[in-house]
Amino acid sequence: MTIEPRKRDVALVVDDSPETLRLLTDALDGAGMTVMVALDGASAMRIVDQITPDIVLLDAVMPGMDGFETCRRLKRDAGLDGVPIIFMTGLAETEHIVRGLEAGGVDYVTKPIVVEEMLARIRVHLANARMTQSARAALDVSGRYLLAVNSAGALLWATPQAQRLLSDTLADAADNFVLPEPMPQWLEQAQKGTAGKKTATVASFPGNEQLRLQYMGKLGPNEFLLRLAKDTSGDMPAEFSSELGLTTREGEVLSWLSKGKTNRDIAQILGLSPRTVDKHLEQIYAKLGVENRTAAAAIAVNARHRRS
Repeated sequence: MTIEPRKRDVALVVDDSPETLRLLTDALDGAGMTVMVALDGASAMRIVDQITPDIVLLDAVMPGMDGFETCRRLKRDAGLDGVPIIFMTGLAETEHIVRGLEAGGVDYVTKPIVVEEMLARIRVHLANARMTQSARAALDVSGRYLLAVNSAGALLWATPQAQRLLSDTLADAADNFVLPEPMPQWLEQAQKGTAGKKTATVASFPGNEQLRLQYMGKLGPNEFLLRLAKDTSGDMPAEFSSELGLTTREGEVLSWLSKGKTNRDIAQILGLSPRTVDKHLEQIYAKLGVENRTAAAAIAVNARHRRS
């Protein structure tokens, strides 16, 4: 069996100092990385149009477009949102450090650069980035309707299923999508838990009550995980559920069951876990006095025909 050599990590170094570029190029190459260099922010933008680096080392103070603005522009590119950016700066004041982190940087090192410290920070951030990428890939494969936004409600990333549901339901859902008012306020309340009730973690889109978001938790300093679901209660009227002695959610599950959907399909449609769907079905069978999904589906079909 042939073992393929491990792919070399690609580092983009952006600095207007030839001495710094030379120092870092030698150090990173010696650490087994492929190095690309840019003398200014505009050159960096042209490079990332051609190749996506694994990490960016960015000088904060450069002529023309400074490092802070360069970082903001790099982070606007969806393909670079997961690439860690480390600022290199001689400005150790707190305001400059905070400014770099707010622009999208994950870390900073002060000049003159200590190579061993820089390499240690690079290893940590590359490992964290890989874990994040692996987690997102797993979510994508699992078919979850998940997305992440920042505190202002701007979309940071979404699984393909969530992106598709947003696009199918909301006309203005794009890469620069932002939660409409008053959802950013709801997000702030949900993270603080001010209401202290489970219902406070769920909100419907203004003007589209069928599309709902559930607050799942905080992923990072300014990254919040949400689960997207489409309320399909209209497919099974409340009177229908009441007639069969079911809750509204049980009625929804039964409605999709009667349409031939599998448990996994129902879970994805309603934004539930397959285990939760199984529990609902156990309750449905008990309330309807049946033992299997075929009999339950038949009762649902007959009830629907009586109402039509």
